[in-house]
This record gives sequence, C-alpha cells and structure tokens, in this order.
Amino acid sequence: MSCSECDGLEVALAADHAGFDLKELIKQHVTERGILPLDLGTDSRRSVEYPDYARRVCEAILTGTVARGILICGTGLGMSMMANRYKGIRAALCHDHYTAAASRRHNDANVLVMGGRVLGTDLAREIVDTWLQTPFEGGRHDKRIRQFDD
Repeated sequence: MSCSECDGLEVALAADHAGFDLKELIKQHVTERGILPLDLGTDSRRSVEYPDYARRVCEAILTGTVARGILICGTGLGMSMMANRYKGIRAALCHDHYTAAASRRHNDANVLVMGGRVLGTDLAREIVDTWLQTPFEGGRHDKRIRQFDD
C-alpha cells in the first residue's frame, strides 16, 4: 500500500527505550511510503526518560518544523499524558484502526501514540497508515477542537 496523500509529508518520530524497536520499524515503514521521518530519538534500548522525547516531538510540531508526530513508549500511556500537556498538541493513543481513524476524523490528532509492548508490528504499521491517510472532517468538530486550547 502506498500513501500518495502523504508524499512529502514530514513526521517527527520519537520513542523511549521500550518503544525503540517499534520506532525503528515505523521509521522504515513511513520512509517506504514517501514520508520524511525526523527521528528525534532515542537511539538505543538504553533506559531514558520518556518525557524528554515527547517534548522533542511536541516542540517540532509547535514550531512548524513538522505537521505531525508519532510517539512510542511501552504502553503509550506516558507519552500521551506528557504530549497532551502542550497547548496545540492533540495526542491520541491508538491501539486499532478505529481509534486511529477517529482520532484524525473527529479530533484532528497531530500526534499518534502507540505502545511498543502492546502492539504487534503488522497492526502498528496498519495503524500508522490509517492515521496518516485519514483527513480531519472539520464541520461540527471544529468547535470542539477549539475548546481544547481555550
């Protein structure tokens, strides 16, 4: 499957030690789909503090370096909690196709969060594809999105 809608899109990727292996797999996966990954770490399975990596992706989005980001930790919980502390970030912890699609259609999620210890690699790739290809519907959802930062 190609991602023709994603050609030229830049996506920031980051993970802690528990998400490192899945981040590397996702980095290769998005590259094969014509997406330019901005790898913001970590670079090994050595223990690190996940808030540092969530911050890197959030700052890349908020400064306009990239439009979207993907964060991976062991369960996805810590990364999503940290990312959602930033005004303007809408991080969605997704564990299936439905949550990935809904996070984009209804919530205009700009950060996808996944758990490296809870998702299989095939499903993780499919979640990424769904999330990247699903547009925001706008309409009745616009007002709700504005309320996030009010």
